[in-house]
Amino acid sequence: MSVSVSPASSRTASVDPRRRPGPARLPRASKLRTAVAERLVRHALGGLPVRVRLAGRETIGQGGPLMDVRNPAAFFRRIGARGLLGFGESYMAGEWEAPDLVGLLSVFAENAATLVPGPLQRLRGAWAPRRPGRHRNTTSGSQANVSHHYDLSNELFALFLDETLTYSSALFRGFPAERQLLPAAQHRKIDRLLDLAQVGQGTQLLEIGTGWGELAIRAAQRGARVLTVTLSREQQTLAQQRIRAAGLQDRVTVLLRDYRKVLGRYDAIVSVEMIEAVGAEFWPEYFQTLDRLLAPGGQIALQAITMPHDRMLASLDTYTWVQKYIFPGGQLPSSEAIEQIVAGCTGLTTAARDGFGPHYAETLRLWRERFTERAEEVEALGFDEVFRRMWTFYLSYSEAGFRSGYLDVQQLLLTKGEAA
Repeated sequence: MSVSVSPASSRTASVDPRRRPGPARLPRASKLRTAVAERLVRHALGGLPVRVRLAGRETIGQGGPLMDVRNPAAFFRRIGARGLLGFGESYMAGEWEAPDLVGLLSVFAENAATLVPGPLQRLRGAWAPRRPGRHRNTTSGSQANVSHHYDLSNELFALFLDETLTYSSALFRGFPAERQLLPAAQHRKIDRLLDLAQVGQGTQLLEIGTGWGELAIRAAQRGARVLTVTLSREQQTLAQQRIRAAGLQDRVTVLLRDYRKVLGRYDAIVSVEMIEAVGAEFWPEYFQTLDRLLAPGGQIALQAITMPHDRMLASLDTYTWVQKYIFPGGQLPSSEAIEQIVAGCTGLTTAARDGFGPHYAETLRLWRERFTERAEEVEALGFDEVFRRMWTFYLSYSEAGFRSGYLDVQQLLLTKGEAA
């Protein structure tokens, strides 16, 4: 990818500014702001176990995974203007490379809390981009946010997921995980959630977040009657096809519906990695909705990605690279935030919790490797090189978060007492 941005250039040569205006054009940033950003970045990288090569000449860092910054002027300018959002856009533009991207990003994740000096972290709101109002997870906003990611192309997801089309952490028996074992590991994860929720013959089950239907199929095969809701038209269409192919259309209903508009009472509710798309503003409403929909004596099994509470609080009002390019409106909760909302806003009780973050790192590794191997097929679907760099960065960034321990994934059991 020949993308060389000079300080005087306003556009990255091979990036279409109509499709990717962020990486295509260098943002405006004063010389002072750029100089301050460069000084801070140099100081932070100089103390880390990494090797950062600037324009093929100067090298900083304590040794470790290589970061090859081909255009330092553009790199520092982007960070000066947009912080970590600019860091990701610089990778999309081809201004820096890393032979071991996951290893490099893992070092950054391990040191996330100290990369920026404490006094400057308190000034984050003064320079970090603000989230656009259109990304709020209102009923209309949620539809658009979900569509941005999940309606890209069913064929795209099928290229790197396994045959179960399950887009959440698997549960392996051991590491390193082999690709052919991924379907069984996904079923192991699903079965564990269904066991937590005590789903069996005759259970009236609500699933919030259909995906492509694998959990609903697995639950129906146990004898449950399933209502599953999604905001993705692409997912709804393919899930319905898969459910019909399994001969379970009389036991599973797939609705295009916001979770807040679901009616009825259910013996059990399962929701897998959907809370991340709810938005912090709406977390209380999400759990209150679960409480409303669950019958007395019922169980809720959730799978949720979590982050440290202090980092969650620091990121609540900022606009991140992941939010701009991958999951508009997304926000990872902390375990503490979930506990506080469940205890303070609902009649539910957290009865069990189990984290298995390393399993997500392995799941993401398998997805990333398959995505890389099938780059030509991704291109044939109409996704350009900048998109492929963007998704490589997303998958690597996510894997690094779990591999470093910065992120975790948990299965939680919430219960509701019997009616008085």
